[in-house]
Amino acid sequence: MTCAAAPAYVAAVLMLYVDLPETPLRPTARDHWLAGQLHQQGAPIDLVESALLLGSLRRLMRPADLPPLPPIRSLAYFQPVITELKQQPLPHGYLDYLRSKFHKAVKSLATEVQKTTVSDDR
Repeated sequence: MTCAAAPAYVAAVLMLYVDLPETPLRPTARDHWLAGQLHQQGAPIDLVESALLLGSLRRLMRPADLPPLPPIRSLAYFQPVITELKQQPLPHGYLDYLRSKFHKAVKSLATEVQKTTVSDDR
């Protein structure tokens, strides 16, 4: 990857990160640095997106009877998943599946939150 591509890559990674549920609204300087490191390591953007979606889905799909997890505070939270996917790449086309599964989970979560809020108001 070229140096000219670094800002676009970092921006894309950070946008994917902050668009996830339970992540900060704005990335930190450390998040910017880590995204730059991923670029320098040559991590494909599809691999990073897959790791972000997979890590987020693992949180969203946890059994409801388990205690809630604290919010994600750093892009570094996903580093183990990125490493996992570098060692064991996902099958071709799996990113599309993750995107679909993620959107359904987020939509379901939004519906549950809305139902809970409405029922609490009564």
